[in-house]
Amino acid sequence: MASRRIRVLHVIQNLNYGGMERLLADIVTRTAPAGFENHVLVLQYLGRFAEGLAGHATLHTSGPLPSWTMLRPGPLARQIAAIAPDVVHLHSGVWYKASLAARMAGVPRVLHTEHGRGVPDPWLFRALDGIAARRTSVVVAVSERLAAQLEATVVKGRAPIVVVPNGVDTALFSPRRDGGRIRAERGIPPDVPVIGSIGRLEPIKGYDIMVEAFERLLADWPNGVTAPHLMIAGDGSERARLDQLITSRGLAGRTHLLGWRDDVHELLATFSFFTMSSRSEGTSVSLLEAMSTGLCPVVTRVGGNEAVLGPALAHRVVPPESPQALAASWTALLTDPDSLRADSILARERVREAFGLERMVRQYEALYRGV
Repeated sequence: MASRRIRVLHVIQNLNYGGMERLLADIVTRTAPAGFENHVLVLQYLGRFAEGLAGHATLHTSGPLPSWTMLRPGPLARQIAAIAPDVVHLHSGVWYKASLAARMAGVPRVLHTEHGRGVPDPWLFRALDGIAARRTSVVVAVSERLAAQLEATVVKGRAPIVVVPNGVDTALFSPRRDGGRIRAERGIPPDVPVIGSIGRLEPIKGYDIMVEAFERLLADWPNGVTAPHLMIAGDGSERARLDQLITSRGLAGRTHLLGWRDDVHELLATFSFFTMSSRSEGTSVSLLEAMSTGLCPVVTRVGGNEAVLGPALAHRVVPPESPQALAASWTALLTDPDSLRADSILARERVREAFGLERMVRQYEALYRGV
């Protein structure tokens, strides 16, 4: 007689735009259906990454939860109990409330994946998450550096910590030719380099640093040589401030804030290389996707970025909060096409070797089984 499938319930704020939300969808769609029955519970609303997910999981919404449920989340506990999962898998943003609700519902195994933390990390969040850690069977960090931060500031021996690096589908995110449509939309000729980035426009991502770095690059750009454009896809609370910063620095003609885009593959094909100016990261899904398509990265030395690039691309890592260093690294890359081509090849090889999606999913399946 076949053994019963393990029922896994993922709990997250929503399934709208973001690397964490995309990752949850990837886990659900790739988990072996013969061994696992997937459920997803959102505490706010479904959003973009819920599209097509109903074929792989049962989707639930909690509805509005009163503020007092932070102390006693009875409605959430009853909903979890009705689903009756064997494992609850929590994702950043719901740890305290949802771990309490899961234990109230009698769930035998609670996992929490920390996808990244702020710098600085407010003491109240650390205190609440420290309490939640006592209720958690296993805490998953998406990078070694994040695991060390969690152990030092939050977990402190209250639960085991394991590292499961994020992964991407390297077949889906593979090199493509630039069809020119996005360049045409923005009036960028085919031979003009495009510095590209994709991410949430939030303070933690440091896009103000990126804009300042681009201003420095243009100020020092040699006369008679066509200057690059900067293209940023994503949205968030910093959008208006970044628009104002771009205009005040005289960069509007060459800096493009694209908002959220569904044509990510075309977008990556448009970029000459990929860059990030983050103040903190876990293991960036956008970075993995870009490298998987054969884009050389230039990123800040935060979170899991160094681990993603590995030793062969370590020279493409710059200090955070340094527009000068970021601009200098961009300039070095743009003026050395041979190095750009070589490091673009290394970038794809690195992701295929160490950050494949199937590898990540099998690690989570083992954790669901209690291994």
